[in-house]
Amino acid sequence: MKANYKFSNLCGTVYRQGNIVFTPDGNSVLSPVGNRVSVFDLVNNKSRTFEFENRKNVAAIALSPDANVLLSVDEDGQALLVNFKRGAVLHRFNFKKPVKAIKFSPDGKYIAVSHDSHVQVWRTPNHLIREFAPFNLHRTYTGHHDEVLSIEWSPDSKCFITTSRDMTARLFTLDPVEGFRPKTFAGHKDAVLNAFFSADGKTIYTVSRDGAAFTWKSKSPENDSDSDSEDEEPVASTSAGGLYNEIANTRWGVHKRNYFNQPGTKVVCSTFHRGSSLLVVGFSTGVFGLWEMPGFTNIHTLSISQEKISSVAINPSGEWLAFGAKKLGQLLVWEWQSESYVLKQQGHFFDMNTLAYAPDGQHVATGGDDGKVKVWNTSSGFCFVTFAEHSAAISAVDFAKQGQVLFSASLDGTVRAFDLIRYRNFRTFTSPTPVQFSCLAVDPSGEVVAAGSTDSFEVFLWSVQTGKLLDVLTGHEGPISSLAFSPTGNVVASGSWDKSVRVWSVFGRSRAVEPFVLSSDVLSVAFRPDGKELAVSSLDGQVMFFDVDLGKQTNLIDGRRDISGGRKADDRMAASNNASGKAFNSLAYTADGRCIIAGGNSKYVVIYDVREGVMVKKFQISQNLSLDGTEEFLDSRRVTEAGNVDLIDDRGDASDLEDRMDTALPGAQHGDMSKRRYRQEARTKCVRFAPTGRAWAAASTEGLLIYSVDETTSFDPFDLDIELTPQALLTVLGRREHLKALVMAFRLNERPLVQKAYESVPRADIRLVARGLPVVYVGQLLRFVAEHMERSPHVEFDLLWASALLGAHGRHLRDRTGEYASVLRALQKGLSDFEQLISRLCEDNRSTLEYLIDQQKVKQSRDADVEMKDLSAPQSISVY
Repeated sequence: MKANYKFSNLCGTVYRQGNIVFTPDGNSVLSPVGNRVSVFDLVNNKSRTFEFENRKNVAAIALSPDANVLLSVDEDGQALLVNFKRGAVLHRFNFKKPVKAIKFSPDGKYIAVSHDSHVQVWRTPNHLIREFAPFNLHRTYTGHHDEVLSIEWSPDSKCFITTSRDMTARLFTLDPVEGFRPKTFAGHKDAVLNAFFSADGKTIYTVSRDGAAFTWKSKSPENDSDSDSEDEEPVASTSAGGLYNEIANTRWGVHKRNYFNQPGTKVVCSTFHRGSSLLVVGFSTGVFGLWEMPGFTNIHTLSISQEKISSVAINPSGEWLAFGAKKLGQLLVWEWQSESYVLKQQGHFFDMNTLAYAPDGQHVATGGDDGKVKVWNTSSGFCFVTFAEHSAAISAVDFAKQGQVLFSASLDGTVRAFDLIRYRNFRTFTSPTPVQFSCLAVDPSGEVVAAGSTDSFEVFLWSVQTGKLLDVLTGHEGPISSLAFSPTGNVVASGSWDKSVRVWSVFGRSRAVEPFVLSSDVLSVAFRPDGKELAVSSLDGQVMFFDVDLGKQTNLIDGRRDISGGRKADDRMAASNNASGKAFNSLAYTADGRCIIAGGNSKYVVIYDVREGVMVKKFQISQNLSLDGTEEFLDSRRVTEAGNVDLIDDRGDASDLEDRMDTALPGAQHGDMSKRRYRQEARTKCVRFAPTGRAWAAASTEGLLIYSVDETTSFDPFDLDIELTPQALLTVLGRREHLKALVMAFRLNERPLVQKAYESVPRADIRLVARGLPVVYVGQLLRFVAEHMERSPHVEFDLLWASALLGAHGRHLRDRTGEYASVLRALQKGLSDFEQLISRLCEDNRSTLEYLIDQQKVKQSRDADVEMKDLSAPQSISVY
């Protein structure tokens, strides 16, 4: 089995904190998710998460105007310089203080970074080469008396304006100007959140937290006496020649004071679009508004969230607005002209508890502590349906074999069945007496669903067709922790905290059950795909394997050392001596049954070889130091006489009143009520393999992590020689040797070349080229055809290629169904999209033709009436 799984995507989280950024083309939006950065392609409806990780949660990100360099800065000021197009980390740098704002200059040559009350400007490093010290400090600017909150560059990149908590904004020039004094914009009564330049640079707008928006313009000569925007302290200039700068030499003064007049709310974030002079403001109540400047005309005000809007961005064309809500984990993209959502995504509000793959591997269902069931598309990374019928935490989800029905069990005492075609809850299963369901299993036929309870220690079985309770299995003396139906459908295995596993013959007459007794509490059970072996994980960190037919143990893996995680901030002992977390709470077999994947309350996920009993590979799901349990040893520099500095509750130092208030009420449902502050732990609550075996997913603290064997970017240098170049390929194409050109394109593995060679094949030669193609490239070409179908208007051309490849290499593909499963599913998706497109087009044409025929009939009848009148008119005259 291949174990070279790599991080592929992060689905369950769309926004955590920090600022949202649009790409220069305006088609994608960048969002910080924990210590990673996700990119949401709004045009192609896809999302991807970069593989690199910051040391802690990302606090600020910035993208260069040419979209080559991405800067990602965490809460401590540790920055990563990333090649945006490749996702490769070029350099790591420490700004040594928390960064509130970071901004590239419009020409891309400089980076302005807030540094507490100072501002540092650095030269932008080269994105193509690795340098020893790529960050060169240009200048440090001082003058503010409190923390700098935002930085905005002028359109000409010659100067910038900063805002601060000291209720002022200051204008600085990039290079020293003869006789220039940094301008101070004072007059606000609260912290100034943002300042913006107009497109012509003759107007400056400042927005403060109390809801005031000031417009600053050049002072008229009669108002020179009352100077409220000058700094009296002269600054020495070191420039050799006097650099004339219109913005720097203007005497600024307040032109107009405007107020948003939103009662009981504060301004949290704002942004400005220079081209259309649009000011977008987000408030603490979840309301946002659009104002047209400088007239301060309110275009519209809308509530889009129940919590405060943490970040707002506008794309370069000014059509789309992106909003991030930190508390709810929401990411919204709004088209303000049509007043419609371009993107509306939200992760689980609390932890993600469980997951299940659909039988086709295209969808993943997750359940969380917020009582919601979400279904995610693995290829696009988006959630396309949310079921909110449950009123308590979801404990388990599972698909029926056909994949059209999704089952969920919850602590609210119900098991629900959801129809994934009509997106509705069509069955609700309950027990005779209210109990909390902790696990779920579905019969392979999809006719019977079973759930285990935590308080009555029973297993309930219902009929999906009728919704009636079929049977209650009793015998366990502790809470049921896990259930699993055998793939053959004859038996169901249940694991319990009473240190036993019971295998029940559900449909047989005999109810005699021989339990497998273990030495510790059972946490998880899983059947091998052929149903002949049962894997059981226990609280002492062991994974045991039982032969179901013989009823005896066949193998044992001791995984305590493998799953042992890091030390938490409040642990009194070292990680190696701590027994908590040294157990697997989730197991899953691979499709071939040779390996098993296991995860638990630690930062590791482990893959074992079942027959040999050895560890194949160990994955660390997170390196985020903001989470508890990612460090093996605590940092002694953060341990004081009073204890660990990370455990000190510093919410009282927060700037906003709502952040300082403790709103936790007695009777809250989550966590220890004696605590008032929590640190999230790095742990895995559920792991599952994809049906194709090419990917696995983990429900972790940071969201739904997907790891896959990605062969699309594989590069095989053995097929290359010195003569194989793009120019040689074009020469071969010019000689009309299409098969040779296609093979050369696949050897070079450059997508534009493959597309050119593919599209240049004449329609009549497609079958001949497909028959002569080496089988090594059949899978790659089929995947390319499937991807080409999504973007290309050449319907018949793609269908001819698909038909020719399947006809010529059908036997080879059939013999290797498992290997080509993902390719064939992608092709099936493309073909079904084509079918829907053509059927929709035919329906439209049919409706148009019927309309034209009806109109022709109406016209003919009208012409006949006119002829009748013309014939009758002379007769009436002659009679007269």
